[in-house]
Amino acid sequence: MNRTILFDSPFLLGFEHTRDLIERAAKAASESYPPYNVEQDEEGRVRITLAVAGFSPDQLHVTVEGGQLVVAGKRESEARPESDRAFLHRGIAARGFVRTFVLAEGIEVMAATLEHGLLHIDLARPRPERQVKRIPIRSIA
Repeated sequence: MNRTILFDSPFLLGFEHTRDLIERAAKAASESYPPYNVEQDEEGRVRITLAVAGFSPDQLHVTVEGGQLVVAGKRESEARPESDRAFLHRGIAARGFVRTFVLAEGIEVMAATLEHGLLHIDLARPRPERQVKRIPIRSIA
């Protein structure tokens, strides 16, 4: 993968983590299967929807590891061997996949739902509680 020239400057020290995030995001963007949508509502919540037709809930895994949301699908061998089937057209992909999304700090996965061949993953960033801290004033005499 090509390195981001911007972060290779000798004047930017300690930005290796940022460069790695950009490279991981670029790699994830180049993947094309399965297709997906990312939506944001008025309250700032995000929903990722992946088209996973033909996968059952036990063949799908949603995990968060190392600041990444990882969605994986693994097809098990079907009851009928492929040699017994004669497809006239095969447009539904039958391969497994791993799709990753880089998450910002504080983003939480709230739920994952499989509905009509679409896997919905709901994300939110909880709003921090507003805190007021009183600072005592010292008097120097």
